[in-house]
Amino acid sequence: MSPSTQRTREPEFTPDRTFGIDPLGYARTHLSPAAVAALEQLQTVLERDVVPLMNAAWDTATMPDAVIDALAPLRLMDPDGVDADEAASTMFSGLRNFVLARADVSVATMFNAQSGLFRSTVRLGGSPEQVADLDPRIRSFAYRGVFALTEPDHGSDIAGGLATTATREGDTWIIDGAKRWIGGATAADGLAVFARDTADGEVKCFLVPRTAAGVALDVIGGKISLRPMQNAHITLDGVRVPESARLQRIASWRDVAAIMRPLRSDVAWIATGLQAGALEGALRHARAREQFGRPLGSFQLVQEKLARILGNLTASLGMVTGLSAAQDRGAFSDASSSLAKMWTALHARESAALARELVGGNGIVVDSDVARFFADAEAVYSYEGTHEITSLIVGRALTGVSAFV
Repeated sequence: MSPSTQRTREPEFTPDRTFGIDPLGYARTHLSPAAVAALEQLQTVLERDVVPLMNAAWDTATMPDAVIDALAPLRLMDPDGVDADEAASTMFSGLRNFVLARADVSVATMFNAQSGLFRSTVRLGGSPEQVADLDPRIRSFAYRGVFALTEPDHGSDIAGGLATTATREGDTWIIDGAKRWIGGATAADGLAVFARDTADGEVKCFLVPRTAAGVALDVIGGKISLRPMQNAHITLDGVRVPESARLQRIASWRDVAAIMRPLRSDVAWIATGLQAGALEGALRHARAREQFGRPLGSFQLVQEKLARILGNLTASLGMVTGLSAAQDRGAFSDASSSLAKMWTALHARESAALARELVGGNGIVVDSDVARFFADAEAVYSYEGTHEITSLIVGRALTGVSAFV
């Protein structure tokens, strides 16, 4: 039978409105109906109010206020009707990141900066009194904050290289140094600044008001990834904060590492959601575009690329749901979370590149619904643990020998 006379079949893999194309049903299996309903509501808001803004946001390299205005009322950190333990689970937060990243990676990164890094820093690092005061405001976005750890000269080596200092004088701390690549800092109320105590050499954390004297923020321009996400270079020059601004349960790098350990899975979920968004953008193009008198999706090489993206996505979903299930059982492992981040980010890069190939020349303009994912895959590949660092963590666990210099 010639290609022109072949009968078309109804697609077996159709996008689920909430979780995308998931042929093995990994995502929906792990949540209660109430949690699925909360994420369905999120998906509705993203499609209606957020996604239509993002191409223009990419062009202007700005994050519209309307994005948070649309998301904050959903109370996604403690959604109505969802059991509190499930709402706090790694599985629910992971699938929330997946749905957000499937729409746009900058939106997912911005939301996760508040719900993941900043909220976890306060919840795990603050005293009971600090948590009771701040956590409700963090959940509602009434108090916005960022995680200010990375420095201009220290990223992967931040554990030993952190250079920002904090010196205590009575009940006042004086902070000096600089932070870089701090996403969302220009819109934050507070900056969770990690600094080395000059008295004991240990790392502490301070909630510094963005408007405090001595704080200067400069937006980093010229980015080719995560363009709507505002990353800042922060200079801290003799910034004075009271002892009450110090998060009381962070007294060493060991405490910082304990906060960060479960959060690498968040990035693996974002890398997986990125692949879902790229696949659906490429699939829409393949179904709508005609070449040589035939739908683009009818060509063998096109179908092969789509199949590879789906394979990467499905494998990534299997890995991140398995990781989150283990973490929700209390099994936290640097090696496991690093493996998931390493693998999903690597394959997100491949999936986004294949999607861009499928869209051809249109794949380099934002209107294609693929270009944003293609560029953002480069950022996800590097942030929250580079490929090299995560690989060495996994290699150390496999061999029992550290290859870190």
